[in-house]
Amino acid sequence: METLSKILDFNLISIGDYKIKVYSLVIILLILLITKVIVQLIKKALFRRYKGVHFDTGNTYALYQIIKYVIWVIAIGFILESVGIKLTLFLAGSAALLVGVGLGLQQTFNDIISGIILLSEKSIKINDILEIDGDIVEIQEIGLRTSRGLNRNDISIIIPNSLITTNKVINWSHQKKKTRFRVNVGVAYGSDVDLVIRILEESVLEHPDFEDSKTIEGRFMNFGNSSLDFEVLFFSENVFRIERVKSDIRKIINRKFNENKIVIPFPQMDLHFKSGHTEIVPKNK
Repeated sequence: METLSKILDFNLISIGDYKIKVYSLVIILLILLITKVIVQLIKKALFRRYKGVHFDTGNTYALYQIIKYVIWVIAIGFILESVGIKLTLFLAGSAALLVGVGLGLQQTFNDIISGIILLSEKSIKINDILEIDGDIVEIQEIGLRTSRGLNRNDISIIIPNSLITTNKVINWSHQKKKTRFRVNVGVAYGSDVDLVIRILEESVLEHPDFEDSKTIEGRFMNFGNSSLDFEVLFFSENVFRIERVKSDIRKIINRKFNENKIVIPFPQMDLHFKSGHTEIVPKNK
């Protein structure tokens, strides 16, 4: 016991009045281990699926992230206390330094505050589909400083949290599960308008990713420069991969147009030249 006591009481580092002994290091390791175990237990408890009970994954994740950060802040406080650093003195002594660092890392702190807002406010959740700067992104992770998402090209994108909280962001997941989309097409002048509308609606019906056949609607939109312009409206739950759905519907429309001899015209422009006589006057010598 005496040998163990001497080992634990051995000074590893001495800085002025502060001394870090072996037992302090053991306490730090125990605090880190206990904190990690507690965080894992909380994660398992929150994400455990109970039979017959439904939990919102996004809300559960946000709650877990907030609890995790609070626990780690408390753990860091215990670690500082275990090595003899009083938090009040530490904060007072480092106030000037924190002001300087804060000015240099203003954007980072802005992102962190934005992350806390996102996690507590829960306006953005995991698996939400956002439109940010014209890019469609499915949120996979919300961190304290940045969030991670996947765009339609399956490219992982790191998004600063302040970009989400301060810019205009469209959340496609805030509305009902199904969303309304449209496919535009132009046909040659002289085409049967009623036949075109019927083909457009039938083309959507052939695709599996639509909701409620009663809401499918073909419309004659305008007399274009080179074509009669139409659109077909439909609802779908496949928001994130909707461009693939639209592509499939366009292929069906093109096939049906070919079967019914309906022409999609090329853009064209008519040029008219005025004929006139130009008299060439010889230059006097």
